[in-house]
Order: sequence, then C-alpha cells, then structure tokens
Amino acid sequence: MATVKDTIDVNVPAALAYSYWLKFEDFPKFMDDVEEVKKFDDKHMHWKAKVAGKKEEWDAEVTDTIPERRIAWRSTSGIKNNGTVEFEPVSDTITRVALELDYEPHGLVEKAGGMLGIDKRAVHKDLENFKKLIEKPV
Repeated sequence: MATVKDTIDVNVPAALAYSYWLKFEDFPKFMDDVEEVKKFDDKHMHWKAKVAGKKEEWDAEVTDTIPERRIAWRSTSGIKNNGTVEFEPVSDTITRVALELDYEPHGLVEKAGGMLGIDKRAVHKDLENFKKLIEKPV
C-alpha cells in the first residue's frame, strides 16, 4: 500500500468542515479526478473517478466517525483504498484538515506516479480546492 498524507488550515469552524466533508456527492466540486459519488445511505457509496488517467469505479463504506473530528473509510470493491480525514480546531474559526489516504497502486503508471509525487500533488490540490470551496461566501 502507498500512503499520502497532507494537511491544510481552513477558515471555518470544525463542525462546518466536518459536515461538508460528509456530503460525498459534492466531492467532484473539489476533487479533480472524482467524476461522481453516489451515496446509498450514511455509510455506503459508489465512486467513479479517473485513476492515473483510467476510469475506475469502486464501492466504499464509512468505517468510523467522531462527530466534528474524524471520518474513516475503506473500499469494499474495486480499487483497494482506505483513509481518514481529521478536523482539528485551531481556533473557533480555523480548522486543520488532515487527510491520510492509503491505496494499492496498480500498473506502472500508478507506481510511477507515486514515486514522482504526482499522487501527493493531486491530494494537495484537492485540499486547496476544498479550502476555496468551503471558505467561499454564500
């Protein structure tokens, strides 16, 4: 398994960052390679995304939640991946979002992407997009 970790501070309270992250259907708004997330219930969803330029689909389940603090998940079919996102209040209006993603690279392109840091840059860009989206005035 390969692991990517990154953090970003967002200028919103932890409760807002946490509740927005639970809106899995909105992930395509800030994750460039995610095409669609279809939620079946509070814990199960189906993903469609590009992985190393190739269209992939998989099912995932939320394995753990701590309200306003942590969300953990794992895939149940397709691409093997799991991870956590944690929301640490820095102040009443600033939250540190820490993402850890574990995935099993398949093929030369994915393995090379990991070695070249492409996966890390993609995760960082997704977190920057999340920050822009969540801080945007309504």
